[in-house]
Amino acid sequence: MPEDLAINVRGMTKRFGDRTAVDHVDLQVRRGEICGFLGPNGSGKTTFIRMLCGLLRADEGEGTVLGLDVIRESEAIKRQVGYMTQKFSFYEDLSVEENLDFVARMYGVPNRHRAVRDSVERLGLAERSRQLAGTLSGGWKQRLALTACLIHEPRLLLLDEPTAGVDPRARREFWEEIHELAGRGLTFLITTHYMDEAERCHRLAYILNGKLLTHGTVDEVIRGTGLTTWSVAGPDLLALANRLREQLGVDMAVAFGSQLHVSGADAAALERAIGPFRDRAHQWHKIDPGLEDAFIHLMENGGRAP
Repeated sequence: MPEDLAINVRGMTKRFGDRTAVDHVDLQVRRGEICGFLGPNGSGKTTFIRMLCGLLRADEGEGTVLGLDVIRESEAIKRQVGYMTQKFSFYEDLSVEENLDFVARMYGVPNRHRAVRDSVERLGLAERSRQLAGTLSGGWKQRLALTACLIHEPRLLLLDEPTAGVDPRARREFWEEIHELAGRGLTFLITTHYMDEAERCHRLAYILNGKLLTHGTVDEVIRGTGLTTWSVAGPDLLALANRLREQLGVDMAVAFGSQLHVSGADAAALERAIGPFRDRAHQWHKIDPGLEDAFIHLMENGGRAP
């Protein structure tokens, strides 16, 4: 039902001169859902997010964000959305507390001083409240950015590669916080290049060259590629991979640790292709394709698999 959708847009398109950055994208995200928005650099993810939150005006398209018209009510949308950019974008020569106070002023947050104090304490920044933002580690800068996004109590968070350059422990703590907030009803659209983060999302959308190629749960996205995958272990895997990539029916042969993943969209053609290479020196096992297999396939094929 439309009333259950925090994001419900159709045909969203943005052009810059002769280049179409976002090409007629449809996207629906339910309230309280964490939607991972994936795609290679330059695929249109950031441009799409900026159209949703009113920072860019779409050339074509329609729909709603939080029940508000994405074109005509962009100013009202801005007041109910938190947007976390790719790069740390606060004043590095102001303290944590001063940065949060500045953001609270911009949004006209009532009881501003109390809101800043509560925000600092809730996300564990109390001991660092007077520390200059520029001296924070990557993980603490990330916490500051998230805290600032939440200070005006938005209903939707748009996070653009929020964990880039952050260590694994900080990433895990960040995602625990995201799931806790989603459990309270907050909706998320999050761009990421990390497959482990993508697997933490309720649903995924994958964009390439401005076009949305697939949208669904992790299992639905993987099944939608129609991939069959074999793993192979043994000697001289680099040379084997190069030979396999030349075979009809092999869409990709990619190293995963001490093994190769060999995949194709036509199971019968793939089995014929690998047949001559199934010797005693190599151990072959049919496996379920993973999310990374699916995304590499989508990226290299440039479209939806049959």
